[in-house]
Amino acid sequence: QVHVGESGGGLVLPGGSLRLSCAASGSIFTTNIVAWFRQAPGKQRESVALIISNGDINYADSVKGRFTISRDSPQNTVSLQMNSLKPEDTAVYICNIRMMSADGLWHSYWGQGTQVTVSS
Repeated sequence: QVHVGESGGGLVLPGGSLRLSCAASGSIFTTNIVAWFRQAPGKQRESVALIISNGDINYADSVKGRFTISRDSPQNTVSLQMNSLKPEDTAVYICNIRMMSADGLWHSYWGQGTQVTVSS
């Protein structure tokens, strides 16, 4: 019923910028958390940034001041603006949407991931 798709990844030089977009189609409940995770080979998956339906936002310490998560004009779209990119930001970035449905249960939906490579 819900499909999550990401776009915007690519190859960028250190110090460059990318803007990732996460779009969800289907029925989106008002109580939700949208999070960007990243996964690099041999490393733990980590939460990069998340935005809650009440407006609260949280960033990993490693990206504070460089990344910005926001809900954008198209319905059910969340963006991650990434500035001052570093090689250690290289990873597959995956969008996750968690929603509380009418039954009071949480449901989780994952995108396919988009590759971000920061390299000189």
